[in-house]
Amino acid sequence: MIKNLATLAALALSTMGLHAQQTWTLQQCLDYAAEHNIQVQKSRITEQEAEQTLLQSKAALFPSLSASVSQGLSYRPFQEATTIVQNGMATTSNKKVTENGSYGVNASWTIWDGGVNRKNIEAARLAGDIAATQTAQSLNTIQEQIAQLYVQILYTTESCNVNSQLAATAQQQLDRARERYAVGDLARADVAQLESQLAQAKYDVVNAQTQVAGYKRQLKELLQIDISQEFDVAGEELSDERAMALVPDKQEVYNAALQQRPEIRAAELQTQSADLQLNIAKRGYLPTIGMSAGIGDSHYTASEESFGEQMKRNLNGSVGLNISVPIFDNRRTRTAIEKAKLQRTNAQLDLINQQTTLGSNIENIWLQATTAQQRFVAAKVAVESQETNYELINEQFKAGLKNIVDLLQARDNLLQAQQSRLQSKYTTILNTQLLHFYEGGIMGL
Repeated sequence: MIKNLATLAALALSTMGLHAQQTWTLQQCLDYAAEHNIQVQKSRITEQEAEQTLLQSKAALFPSLSASVSQGLSYRPFQEATTIVQNGMATTSNKKVTENGSYGVNASWTIWDGGVNRKNIEAARLAGDIAATQTAQSLNTIQEQIAQLYVQILYTTESCNVNSQLAATAQQQLDRARERYAVGDLARADVAQLESQLAQAKYDVVNAQTQVAGYKRQLKELLQIDISQEFDVAGEELSDERAMALVPDKQEVYNAALQQRPEIRAAELQTQSADLQLNIAKRGYLPTIGMSAGIGDSHYTASEESFGEQMKRNLNGSVGLNISVPIFDNRRTRTAIEKAKLQRTNAQLDLINQQTTLGSNIENIWLQATTAQQRFVAAKVAVESQETNYELINEQFKAGLKNIVDLLQARDNLLQAQQSRLQSKYTTILNTQLLHFYEGGIMGL
């Protein structure tokens, strides 16, 4: 009892510590979701239900025992005499109100049912394995969603930083333009355009911050974190070198995924279960052998004998052996067999479909990773070029050699190049990690 209380206390303190922290690493998010996500918890309940079904299937091999007690009260106001036959003995009574009772203990045991009971144990064990793989599948899905949201938060945060820098530059440009306007070196329309640029830059910052908050809310929902709890990610900006890591070969990833992905394992187990159900259905043609035994007693108030004497005389026992041979069952067994065959075919098709879907998902992730990596290489060059161009035009604008249209166009080109670089960078990193995850690795950044 003390040990259990200590365990509960430690768990409570651990949970409180996680709730109290303000920043979460990706690994902490994954670990917390594995214990608290509702979908994962419900999958574990399904596992426990399958375990109870297995225990019940095992118990079916043993005899069953039941006890019964029956008490009755009779009232015959217009009969002068009543004859009751009980346990082979006739008793006549003139009493209008009589009471009788019977007591019994009965046992039954299915000695042989064609082996169905033992096959049911195998089926229940398979169902437990399937439930375990479905839990693993739910956990994998949650982990992928968490990783995608986590990376999206990092990407949007870095994008927000870029927008903030551009907003600061836009503020400087506006300040310089106002100085030039004050001395008559710049038109009021040009100042208005720069004011519009600054307003747009600030809007982009607020919009990015709103997106970050939205992604954090979605991540909190996956983690089942209460709305009152503070939450933020602890991840830092990922280096550009991470985006240049080698992308795993899609065929190697697929071959590894076929061996360890839970959705494939679940489909394989479903095929085995369908084969087992077909085997069980065929056993409907076999005979069934059962044994029964019982002991009973009774009493009747109309008898002249005492309660104890009646219980002694009426005590009886029985034992029986029954054999049931199916001859014509209105095609029930045949129908069960044909349906089991169809279910087996359906399970085989599901397995093929899961393999095809897995291959398609891996190829899609691989295509996104390789394409984004190539775009990232090109985007880095574009950003460097646009930064140089923007700085040059900005200096020329300050010197009065470039107009406001050239400046705004350069700013838009730079912003587009930077956003393309960030998007391709984080898309590459995310999909590369997903490929490693499908290959059997640990989800991480």
